[in-house]
Amino acid sequence: MDSYATGTSASPHRKCVPELDLPRFRKRSGVSLEEIVQSTKISSRFLRAIEDEQFDQLPGGIFSTSYLRQYAAVIGYDEEALIAFYLQKINPSAAVAKPPQRETGSRKLLDRWLGTAAQAPR
Repeated sequence: MDSYATGTSASPHRKCVPELDLPRFRKRSGVSLEEIVQSTKISSRFLRAIEDEQFDQLPGGIFSTSYLRQYAAVIGYDEEALIAFYLQKINPSAAVAKPPQRETGSRKLLDRWLGTAAQAPR
């Protein structure tokens, strides 16, 4: 995998969030922003926000992750790596969050969910 796809840290002051150079990676892939606009129908404003890592400029929610996935696919970038970078960048505390606790006891998660769904008012 290319070092650009994994991200490299250019600043020693940033702990967990590496720097990306998406415009350079895109140019090395031979794809212009206009081509991405044409193939994905994503506004060039949002594409520039992605490349500038200004994720707060994106529309939010599933639209942001969809735009990131489409952008990554067109330029040949690792989609999961870009999504992980985005999530880490917008919510740095989530990177150090504890993993979910494993289910203990005699009841399984599915049993609990089904029981809760069955008790829901109709």
